[in-house]
Amino acid sequence: MTAVPTEPTEPTEPTEPTEPTEPTADRGGGVERSPTRPTSLRAGGLVVAGVLLALAAVASLMVGSRGIPPGVVLDALLHGPSGPADTDAVIVLEQRLPRTLLGLAVGLALGAAGALMQALTRNPLADPGVLGVNWGASAAIVAGILLFGITTLNGYVWFSLAGAALVAVLVYLLGATGRSGATPARLALAGTAIGASLQGVIYAVVLVDATTFDQFRVWRVGSLTGRDPQALLQVLPFLVVGGLLALGLARALNALALGEETARALGVRVGRIRMLTGIGIVLLCGGATAACGPIAFVGLAVPHLARVVTGPDQRWVVPWSMVLGGLLVVAADVIGRVVAIPAELEVGVVAAFVGAPVFLAIARRRRVVAL
Repeated sequence: MTAVPTEPTEPTEPTEPTEPTEPTADRGGGVERSPTRPTSLRAGGLVVAGVLLALAAVASLMVGSRGIPPGVVLDALLHGPSGPADTDAVIVLEQRLPRTLLGLAVGLALGAAGALMQALTRNPLADPGVLGVNWGASAAIVAGILLFGITTLNGYVWFSLAGAALVAVLVYLLGATGRSGATPARLALAGTAIGASLQGVIYAVVLVDATTFDQFRVWRVGSLTGRDPQALLQVLPFLVVGGLLALGLARALNALALGEETARALGVRVGRIRMLTGIGIVLLCGGATAACGPIAFVGLAVPHLARVVTGPDQRWVVPWSMVLGGLLVVAADVIGRVVAIPAELEVGVVAAFVGAPVFLAIARRRRVVAL
């Protein structure tokens, strides 16, 4: 029996390369593929967010219990007060401008810190409380009030930074125990445990000592009102260094998101990146918390909002989170001035009211971008 020769098949044409994709997580916890966001969308959106941030800053100089026209604001910024009777210029330069700059700096820092925390722990619910940074700062301030009689914001700054740094080191040491090292799950568990312990200690102290309670509750609410301009100058170096670290670590965090083995194969020194990321978190979150107290939902919600537009690429998530964090804090401060005239709502309260619905809306989306 002879084999019947078959006709030669025509060579198939090469298929066109498919559009690059990024991983996104569905509600079941799996990973799906979605088209990469165009660079033009990311960059253009960031410019729009920057413009909105500038408009919010201008509104912060104009809006309050005493409204000031934009022309008067501009004249005050360019020429200063014309004399002791120039009340509007004095309000702009001595009250609202320092307050606005502080809100911008704190918002940028909290947004960047939230992005770093969620990338480091691979936990979409990570915020300054997960790694215990906020509670470390709070415990140090309570100790400063109780043991040393510290009553000024300038004194709080250094206690807050020291407490945040000590807790971050402790969390890292506890999370690094075992063969697997400082995994995201270990860091989150260690931070949550230490934070809960410190929370109990803080409440025990403030309930027993009335003086400490009175001082601590003023700082704890999270406010830009009545802050000394020197406070921003004191924490600004820490915020600048932390922001530069956040931007510089973005590419390495992208590699780390692929897994430790893959990251090492790409030349990433995993332990070093985690340590530097922790330092950046301490500088950003500790400095911001020291300056105006803990402000909720900024570090938690802002990175999620950024990833809706940018995808999981940390090179875009970090700058987006910084701009959106500044926008949220400044806008919340402006809203707090007008909803209860002549009184004001603290920015920490308004940020929770504004940030919580945004976060819930993002969480209710059918698919949420993976970390």
